[in-house]
Amino acid sequence: MNTKKIWLSSPHMGGNEEKYINEAFELNWIAPVGGNLNQFEEALVKYTACGHALALNSGTAALHLGLILLDVQPGDYVICQSMTFCASANPVKYLGGIPVFVDSETDTWNMCPEALERAIQACMDGSIAEKFPEIKGQIQIFAKKPKAIVPVHLYGMPAKMKEIMDIAKKYDIPVLEDAAEAVGSEYHGQKCGTFGEIGVFSFNGNKIITTSGGGALLSQNKSHIDRAKFLATQAKENTLHYEHKEIGFNYRLSNVLAGIGRGQMEVLPERIQQRRKIHNFYWEALGGIEGITFLKEPEGHFSNRWLTCVLVDPEKTGGVGWNDIIQHLAEDQIEARPLWKPMHVQESFAGAPYYGGDIAEKLFDQGLCLPSGSNMTGEDLERVVMRLKDCLEVKEGLRKAV
Repeated sequence: MNTKKIWLSSPHMGGNEEKYINEAFELNWIAPVGGNLNQFEEALVKYTACGHALALNSGTAALHLGLILLDVQPGDYVICQSMTFCASANPVKYLGGIPVFVDSETDTWNMCPEALERAIQACMDGSIAEKFPEIKGQIQIFAKKPKAIVPVHLYGMPAKMKEIMDIAKKYDIPVLEDAAEAVGSEYHGQKCGTFGEIGVFSFNGNKIITTSGGGALLSQNKSHIDRAKFLATQAKENTLHYEHKEIGFNYRLSNVLAGIGRGQMEVLPERIQQRRKIHNFYWEALGGIEGITFLKEPEGHFSNRWLTCVLVDPEKTGGVGWNDIIQHLAEDQIEARPLWKPMHVQESFAGAPYYGGDIAEKLFDQGLCLPSGSNMTGEDLERVVMRLKDCLEVKEGLRKAV
């Protein structure tokens, strides 16, 4: 067994991060304000052409503030993608809202536009309360327009934003775009995170670039960013003493961590190129194996390939599923994991409304995330492929797809 650990997606520094951190120490800006923070936000604006950006201490904080900006109140409906990490939906519950989950589609694994429209119509005509009686005790008015739509660009693959935005415009519902996993991804040449009224990034330690822990809120609307900044700094009024007229939050990013972000933004294009190269390596090594299916980029979609994900069909692999592969890789110190378990089948959201079929559940049943860190070596990649093939008992020339 090899003793070197291969992580799913570990941090990868570019070189200047330490310089910017030291700069914060030299200037004694060890606080959630300072030059690093300002320049990190400026770099985000320049890279995405989003208009305005606010650096925060997590993507979850950004989602929470985004929902507040869109006036989500107790009992309000918010349409959420079911197949995602829980942070996409938890802030809805923070505010007393009702997440209405929708299924995925097979082209991108993201929010299904058809299921989205059915969910909206059910909210507006009140039929949602009859189909999902568990919500009747949570709200007084059943027939009402959802306050927001929260699509997610899963694993860096852009959602079908044209269809989603057309539906949002048709019903006049704002979009809070969860691009936590899609920093640098593009849809028809436009950066993910800039389509909705508000966009969200995550810079958690496992993301394509990181600030250790952190996130950002993006918008073309400056008033949204100004309001979010006020709320993120404990809603302190502009007075000499500490005056608070409403409840705020401690959500700003540290100037020290923003120094990491500055350095990471400088190497983001390189990191995207490296992740895409890793995806192509896996594709060439595993794409011909029967029972292993890769997610392709539809026309106009450009994925940062944050994680390379495959579907493993046990009916075509001799009974081998993703759980067998994960365990087999772990025996050789290689980390892999399943796809996100859909929110509508999570105990924490039991009884929540759901519209769609079983695509998200089927994806979870077969989905596998392979190690995709941009700091992986060629030797690391060969080792992953060798161990995975060993698990499948695949030899060169066998089980090739027709």
